[in-house]
Amino acid sequence: MMKLKVDKLLIISTVVCLLPIILSLIMYDKMPDRMPIHWDIKGNPDNYGTKAFATIGLPLIMAGLNLITHFALNSDPKRANSSVVLKAIGKLTIPFLTVTLVPITIFAGLGYDLPIEKIVPAFVGILFIIIGNYLPKSKQNYTVGIKLPWTLNNETNWNKTHRLAGYLWIVGGVMMFVNSFLQIFWMPVFIIIMSCLVFIPVIYSYILYRNGY
Repeated sequence: MMKLKVDKLLIISTVVCLLPIILSLIMYDKMPDRMPIHWDIKGNPDNYGTKAFATIGLPLIMAGLNLITHFALNSDPKRANSSVVLKAIGKLTIPFLTVTLVPITIFAGLGYDLPIEKIVPAFVGILFIIIGNYLPKSKQNYTVGIKLPWTLNNETNWNKTHRLAGYLWIVGGVMMFVNSFLQIFWMPVFIIIMSCLVFIPVIYSYILYRNGY
């Protein structure tokens, strides 16, 4: 008989996504009927939901996204080529965000003053720095990296593009982390950083492609 292979990380990460429900049930009676579920760049709530959705619905949604992420990464025909660290980041980011952001949502709903406008960008900056360190180590695959027709078609193009992208993501991550505390023209700076991280590698990759790579 064929043995069913159990993905322990899938099970553990899904359970982690559901853990905030325990805190939600403990604090449920103390929470208001409407809870903040989104904040603007200054940390002010700009969207609300029912406390059932904010405290129980969100963890369930994140658990579902976690399952989809694991399925996509595990189903990649070239999954052996992608960086082990980048795959781990892909599989652990959603659980980490869930156990961080759902409690923040709960305590914000209870009236606690939390610097969300600093916490989230700082986390994103750190994540970009880590990803940037491992992008050059990821070989051609269909789920992790800069997946363009010409990068997937040519190994040299893939390697050169990801080497440049790695440097850019590290620099961009550092800038984002620092600016999460300085808050200097936050939204324009964020847009500029993200545009550079996305478009510069794509343009560079296309130039390589036009030059025969």
